[in-house]
Amino acid sequence: MSKKNIEDCVRETLTQYFKDLNGTEPHSLHDMVIHTVEKPLLDVVMRQAEGNQSKAAEWLGINRNTLRRKLLEHKLIK
Repeated sequence: MSKKNIEDCVRETLTQYFKDLNGTEPHSLHDMVIHTVEKPLLDVVMRQAEGNQSKAAEWLGINRNTLRRKLLEHKLIK
């Protein structure tokens, strides 16, 4: 198992993001981070659940209809 947890990875990535901005102020940072993290999260969970949306929704702690909407938004299903 990795010695780094997800929180540490996010913290390091955001710290680097601010360094890369070179003083420019970010806009809509919350939306950007949520959108960026949500797609790979859904993709990995769906793969681990072998495409079973009910199981994936349960693992994620969200309603199956919400999961389906998010999968469509991120073009992970048609």
